[in-house]
Amino acid sequence: MTNGKSGSPLGKQKGHSLTYDPAHRFPVSRKGPREAIGARPPPFTGKDIWNGYELSWLNPRGKPQIALARFIFPFDSENIIESKSVKLYLNSFNQTCFSSRKQVKETIEKDLSETSRARVDVSLLVPEQFSNEKFALCPGVCLDNLDVAIDKYHMAPDLLTVHKKKVKEQLYSNLMRTNCPVTGQPDWASLMVEYRGNKIDHKGLLKYLISFRNHTGFHENCVEQVFMDIVNRCSPERLLVYARFTRRGGLDINPYRSNYNAIVQDMRLTRQ
Repeated sequence: MTNGKSGSPLGKQKGHSLTYDPAHRFPVSRKGPREAIGARPPPFTGKDIWNGYELSWLNPRGKPQIALARFIFPFDSENIIESKSVKLYLNSFNQTCFSSRKQVKETIEKDLSETSRARVDVSLLVPEQFSNEKFALCPGVCLDNLDVAIDKYHMAPDLLTVHKKKVKEQLYSNLMRTNCPVTGQPDWASLMVEYRGNKIDHKGLLKYLISFRNHTGFHENCVEQVFMDIVNRCSPERLLVYARFTRRGGLDINPYRSNYNAIVQDMRLTRQ
């Protein structure tokens, strides 16, 4: 699969189809980025949780219907799917009649599974269920108020150090920023690190996360980069890295990676 270079529609001006068009979907292979960071085979498990806030279609009588969509991609799918292409794909539903919400769900599930080369779980929340969606706070200790001087804005794993003290911690920062490899636009996230092992220096971890500020990469690749850098520099016994990216194009993407059977919730943050 291509990764956005030759023959790719990525980054080009393109409107969505007026009716259902699965051709909008654009796969990006996980293989290359994982080989580049030494994650082949992956030393982690996890999922990519997507939330779609702009899904609409027509019922058999032509009346618009709406829903919130949730897509869960397994970490071991062959491909990720470029988010703008998913936006265009979902927009093609807007003027298409479907017999039922079940048909919409099954169509999306089939198409995303086919493109990612793995089973994708899809759920649709109707307006009567919207009140069940609550904002959450990141668990653990926030690093953002630490008094640090920052001079590195390109990925710098050498900032990660440990102390010879065994701990179990939940840490997070809201200061994560990366850049889209397609548009060059900034992507914002809150990133959580839960681990057990030698104590990671908090100031060094914060400075490391901020060093992604001028880094270019897809959300999933950035989370895997953080995971591998912490593993290689800090050698934790257990590690979970979970990022909640703010939405663009009506979609938020929230990958997590762990080296144990972590239980992770789709916790919507205020900025999402």
